[in-house]
Amino acid sequence: MQFYDSETNKQGICSEIDRLCDSNDTSYTRLAKTSRVNNALEELVGDIINNDGTWQYDDTNYTTTPFGQGNLVSGQISYSFAAEYLQIEEISILDTSGYYRKLTPFDSAEEGKTFEETFNITYDGSAYVAKDGLATHYDIVGDTIILSNSPTATYATLTKGLKIKFKRTAQLFTAVSTTAADTTEPGLPSTHHVVLAYMASLPFCMTYKKDRVPLYQNKIIEMKKTLLKHYSSRQKDKKNVMETESISFR
Repeated sequence: MQFYDSETNKQGICSEIDRLCDSNDTSYTRLAKTSRVNNALEELVGDIINNDGTWQYDDTNYTTTPFGQGNLVSGQISYSFAAEYLQIEEISILDTSGYYRKLTPFDSAEEGKTFEETFNITYDGSAYVAKDGLATHYDIVGDTIILSNSPTATYATLTKGLKIKFKRTAQLFTAVSTTAADTTEPGLPSTHHVVLAYMASLPFCMTYKKDRVPLYQNKIIEMKKTLLKHYSSRQKDKKNVMETESISFR
């Protein structure tokens, strides 16, 4: 379902919102619809990511893969990552042989002591300091990655030596004029696009169509359950196994 196809077709998400609300672009502006559809989309993506970690969700509108690369700096163990990195999935370091070595995320509860204590990391007032070597672990503090060891050319390849696999937010819609079409579709399976219209209709109806609120709330709950079930069943590298019962023949 396109975001806004045209005034003639009226099959897009914005048109569905108007049908659900008995509204138009004057009573419920395109700008307001766009904002609420984006809020709904971000909520759904957050639910998908938190629902089941076995499925790597990524908005189908992106033309790049969810991997980031950066240079390592000799003697530096802390690196900031971009705001679009909603959740860090994996971090690797390029060794001197040209192989990326996957690092282990640090778990202070499991180790029984802090990251700094475990790897003898100190803070000199301006930066973290650690022993030179090829990092084996990492920790995340806010939007900063901290490596267990300080990279140098002796142990790691510095150019594009840091690789990050991440989960990111949805690609959001941009408000268009009331005469322009926006043929972009949400980065979700098309069978689930309509839930965005219901979610964006709810705030409007809570003010102007209160009698519709309970019905729409129930519809949203049902559709979100179906959406999350869809993603929880799409597991990577895992096939469904048919279970059979043992039957005795006489």
